[in-house]
Amino acid sequence: MIYREPTFEMLARAIVFQQLSTKAARTIYGRLEEAAGGALTPQSIQGLSVGEMRRAGLSRQKLGYIRDLAEHALSGKVDFARLPGMSDDEVIVSLTDIKGVGVWTAHMFLLFSLRRPNVLPVGDLGVRMAIQRAYRKRKLPTPKQMEQIAKGWHPYCSYAAWYLWRSLELPKETPTTETRRRGGKNSPKSRAKREIPIATKRKAATAK
Repeated sequence: MIYREPTFEMLARAIVFQQLSTKAARTIYGRLEEAAGGALTPQSIQGLSVGEMRRAGLSRQKLGYIRDLAEHALSGKVDFARLPGMSDDEVIVSLTDIKGVGVWTAHMFLLFSLRRPNVLPVGDLGVRMAIQRAYRKRKLPTPKQMEQIAKGWHPYCSYAAWYLWRSLELPKETPTTETRRRGGKNSPKSRAKREIPIATKRKAATAK
């Protein structure tokens, strides 16, 4: 995993990257960082006008989120120095009080900044898709189903999530795999379909 320090800048970065392609998000973040003087801090964000943040490429909604994050940091509502000493649940409660920071973003902060070993990101699409593939489910699993599947993963759910993300890089099963062969020409079901008409023809010949 690629880790980042649990700072204001990391959380601001996470907000910028929400629902954007990596390429587009990096471009916007770079422009915002340049407009802020080279580093994103609560003070540098407060020093930017709405127009400057918009010209960096931020939507009005996201710039509102980042400004709210800066206000939380400056007022002490969120103390990044204290977060490492807090429990996972306490971190989630603290961060989700900020506009635009939901449970998914809090989970990513726990995983990639605080490096917590037992985080199951039930809202992450990649983890859901990987579980769907690994457990051969017809639909994406719900958070409740994921928690049920992950019972045996504790206290290392973070590592399981990493392996699930990486599993999506593997090729999907092809018709040459054992799983597909079971449903091919040599499967019991296929043999039965071939044998039924043969048996019927034999009976008809004997009757004559």
